[in-house]
Amino acid sequence: MIETILSLWPGGQTPYAKSHSVAEYQAESWGSQSLFQVVEPSLTVYQPENPNGAAVIVIPGGGYTEVAITHEGYDVAEALAKQGFLAAVLKYRLPNPKTATHPERVPLCDLRRAMVLLKETAAKQGGKVLNLGVLGFSAGAHLAAQASVSRSESDAENPDFAILAYGISKAATSKLTWLEHVLFHRPLTREEKDAQNFVEQADACTPRTFLVHALDDDVCHYSESTQYAAALQDTGVQVELHLFPTGGHGFGLGDAQHGTHQWLPLACDWIVRKPAFD
Repeated sequence: MIETILSLWPGGQTPYAKSHSVAEYQAESWGSQSLFQVVEPSLTVYQPENPNGAAVIVIPGGGYTEVAITHEGYDVAEALAKQGFLAAVLKYRLPNPKTATHPERVPLCDLRRAMVLLKETAAKQGGKVLNLGVLGFSAGAHLAAQASVSRSESDAENPDFAILAYGISKAATSKLTWLEHVLFHRPLTREEKDAQNFVEQADACTPRTFLVHALDDDVCHYSESTQYAAALQDTGVQVELHLFPTGGHGFGLGDAQHGTHQWLPLACDWIVRKPAFD
């Protein structure tokens, strides 16, 4: 397995960036390593020994205040690469009015750039990405869902599939308050509130989606996944949903004790299963 780290915006042309003195740092958080005050986004790419033509960008969670880079990032990408996927961990800029002119636009901007960069990197190395998806955890799942329903005019910036682990999709009042505090850093307009309700924004153009959640999640209620799944089903989008009785929030690759360790093999099978490549 070959690991390569790529800068998302080399040459100092980072969108929405402004002059600042903020410095990144790494520290333990919730029993694992996280990155804080991220201002230098990058993509850590893991090349599989036996590529299957599919690629996955892993988006760690952290509530938009940190990036849970290890247990929801590197660990997951390594597991995917062992299964034949071209996998990459997105270290995205955290929304901060001290570092960005429009902090709410920064994470999605970095994710879209990562999709283009991963395809270009694969092509330069003589490979071809037939199917590119996004896999997000918690806030990372919110970002993945946003990329799913807020389609870019450039096809290269849109995912072919999405995997959302214990994410946020319907933006209830409490979640809107959270987004105002950590993502927008200001009150949302009515249009922005509507745009954050991914259940209402989903349509026939939304990519096929795999969802996983624990019923005892006390951070993001499992209804965030069930309602999004129902919305996708109503629009004719292929969707698969797995609910585990226990597991809480932030279980990453999962735990055999709760059965949550089953989700990644199920997701890998789902990615390559027809009609993925039709």
